[in-house]
Amino acid sequence: MLSRKGLIPEDYLLTRLAEDVLQPKFKAKSGKARFVAKNGTCNVAHTNIREQGRFLQDVFTTLVDLKWLHTLIIFTMSFLCSWLLFGMIWWLVAFAHGDLDQRGEGFVPCVTEIRSFSSAFLFSIEVQVTIGFGGRMVTEECVSAIIILIVQNIVGLVINAIMLGCIFMKTAQANRRAETLIFSKYAVISVRNNKLCFMIRIGDLRKSMIISATVRMQVVRRTTTEEGEVVPLDQIDIHMDNPVGTNGVFLVSPLIICHVMDKDSPLYQLSASDLQHEDIEVIVVLEGVVETTGITTQARTSYVSEEILWGQRFVPTVSEEDGMYAVDYSKFGNTVKVPTPCCSAKKLDEAGGIARFKLNEGVTLRPSVRRRRGSTGVRRSRMESP
Repeated sequence: MLSRKGLIPEDYLLTRLAEDVLQPKFKAKSGKARFVAKNGTCNVAHTNIREQGRFLQDVFTTLVDLKWLHTLIIFTMSFLCSWLLFGMIWWLVAFAHGDLDQRGEGFVPCVTEIRSFSSAFLFSIEVQVTIGFGGRMVTEECVSAIIILIVQNIVGLVINAIMLGCIFMKTAQANRRAETLIFSKYAVISVRNNKLCFMIRIGDLRKSMIISATVRMQVVRRTTTEEGEVVPLDQIDIHMDNPVGTNGVFLVSPLIICHVMDKDSPLYQLSASDLQHEDIEVIVVLEGVVETTGITTQARTSYVSEEILWGQRFVPTVSEEDGMYAVDYSKFGNTVKVPTPCCSAKKLDEAGGIARFKLNEGVTLRPSVRRRRGSTGVRRSRMESP
């Protein structure tokens, strides 16, 4: 895999590749299970399903959802069983007509050159696969043999259509395209445009685009209603602020998806201290249409509280070189620390916003830059010189 060969940095992960995802160094809180894994798989086990027959009502989807080993076993056994079944039928036809006994030259059998069950089995394979070696053939002596020939051809075509269609769907599944849709390993919370924002970074490694790409977010947490009902997995939608200003995302280069933590946000009352002990999980879903195949694909990941970095932001990855834009994926997941208030967005609004909060707390949100005295003196001398 790419990650094992060192071609892909460790700062982001590939979806749908659980064996290749490098787990973070920190340890999750004990007793807290993820709802969605980092590679996009849902951590849900369905138990005590009594109506198993519902899966058989949609056989094709059930076959597509099976593992490759099970699919290949069913593919092989379906052909073997059909060959054996019709081989037995051909042997019974020959036995009933007396083709197995040696007769004179004037005797016309139903199927020529059938002397045993082995020859009947070989004839069954020739009929269904349409090999046609020419040694065995159906004559016009028996109407039943002609009917069986028609039925076996139809059954063979149906098996070919189902199994080949199933294998094609498994190889062309949309989740294969999702392997090259990447997310940053960590999410960040910092100030952007004088507002406290929750941000992640997404990207696409392929040159073929994802058409009409959209990003959705949800917060999964344990909540209690006013009536005292405990909801263990309460899914709350998060409003997204797309960087291109429209409903779709133009995913040509890595983009930073931003969510403003305003009064309508489920993260409105979240502070840096609350993030240390509160169990929350933010699920990110990226959907779009594959340009080459026209199939809708979906990539998922999630961020628990330990994977949300407070007071950091992503470094730029796009630069202009020789008249074109270059993307440096080695910086995809890199972050830098920036001055950020540790209080919640609600407290910031109560304090009058970021500007008033800076005055009250005596902090600046712009990193200070120190200049060397020598360089300053040189600049002054240059300015003073005529």
